[in-house]
Formats: sequence, structure tokens, C-alpha cells
Amino acid sequence: MGAYPISEPEFAQFQRFIFDIAGITMSDAKKALVSGRLAKRLAHHGMASYAAYLGMLSSGRHQDEVQIAVDLLTTNETYFFREARHFELLKATAEAARPNLRTGAPFRVWSAACSSGEEPYSIAMVLADTLGNTPWEVVGSDISTRVLARARTGHYPMERAAHVPPDYLRRFCLKGIAEQQGTLLVDRTLRSRVTFRQVNLNTALPELGAFDMVFLRNVMIYFNGDTKRQVVARVTAPLKPGGHFVIGHSETLNEISDAVRPVMPSVYKKAA
Repeated sequence: MGAYPISEPEFAQFQRFIFDIAGITMSDAKKALVSGRLAKRLAHHGMASYAAYLGMLSSGRHQDEVQIAVDLLTTNETYFFREARHFELLKATAEAARPNLRTGAPFRVWSAACSSGEEPYSIAMVLADTLGNTPWEVVGSDISTRVLARARTGHYPMERAAHVPPDYLRRFCLKGIAEQQGTLLVDRTLRSRVTFRQVNLNTALPELGAFDMVFLRNVMIYFNGDTKRQVVARVTAPLKPGGHFVIGHSETLNEISDAVRPVMPSVYKKAA
């Protein structure tokens, strides 16, 4: 718990706040997370209650503070090369596409809820290895400006890299020394191939272009059925015919979408 107790009505109001903005259904088990993450904002503003803080967020005059609250309530931990089979599929798909890339459009992948950037950089390592100088692009997006700022630095604790293949670690990452010991920095050249955008999947999407593969992993567990249907419809729309849509192993699109069909557990394909 934070330094301030949060009442049931106050927690219910924050559940509604984050649902209205991000479409995230926050379970009752998240009460301690909400109070813990937001307590520092109450202290910052000299407020004595969560109701007072919510009043500030609802006033319409403090959009910067609304973004801070959204950042604090939506951030999730991730790591490099999570669920290795998805990256094996990415490699095979990129290899199959390679002959057509020299004269056509680049091979493009979207990490649609990229958090602090480990997923799009993992994707970029695979594409750099597989496609080299053949045209390719990676887009990472998230609702949180705070995690996107961290993602753009490409600087991480070394424990996040436990699943990075040793060859990739040598080729695409710099190991921290002295005061940076225990950290890694994604190589500048690789960082330059990844574009980060703030995108709220719960609203109409900006123009992002077409994609050969879209990753939306371990996000739908936070959405109710209606929100899942709306988000999946938005996110699969820019997927090219024959493109792959990748979700988390604990997730399913059963009764959620007929825009894509299952090809293996947690992987779907758009009709060609």
C-alpha cells in the first residue's frame, strides 16, 4: 500500500478512469498497485486523498498529469526474446519474403504494445540478422510516453537480456562498464531502425502504413470482450493479406475476430 489509504469508491473511480482512457479492465486485485503507484503523485501535489487527485485529473486542465497517471497505471515489465517460438516464426517469415524485398516495399513489423522497447529491439535483431541491408522497418508503439522515452534510449538492466542469443548480444548490444556495469545498450545502428510512436489502441489509430507482421502480446488479458474485439479490428486492419498476427500464449481470439485465422497456438494469419 502507498502512504495514503485508498477507499473502495476511490478505487472504483480509478478503475473507470483507466477503462475510459485505455480500455483496460483493472481487477479488484490491483487496488494495492493503484495506491502504491499514485501515492507519489498525491505527495507531489500536497493532496490528502485519491478523490482530490481524481478531481484534478477530471478537471480537463491538467492533461500532463493525466498522461503521468496513465503511464503509472499501464506500465508492464517485459524482457528480450519473450516466447522464443514467435521469433523463430519471424525469422522464417522474413527469410521467405527476402527475394521480393529488393524491388518492393520493405518488410515491416509492428510491436503494438511495446512497453519499454525490448520486444521491438528483439524483432530488429532478428531482421538485421536475417535481412541485413535488404529493406526492413520496425515500429514500436505504446500508450505510455514514459516507457517510450525509456525505449528510445535502448538502455536496459542486463537481466532483461537473459534470453538474447549470445551471438546477437555480441553483435547488437554494448555491455556496460564502470558505473554502467550490469547494463546493456542496444547498438546505435540498430536503434536507428526502430521508430517509436505513442498510440492508444482504444481509439482510432494514426496512419502507420501496412505491416507484414503485427505483435500484440500479453495485452488483451487487460481488456473485456467488447474492447478486445474493437482493438483487434483496429490492429489487424493495417496487416497485409497473408500477414501474421501474434498474441500471447495465454490469450485467444476465439469469438473475437474473423479477420484472421489461427495457424498455430497464439499465431494467426490474415487471408491472402
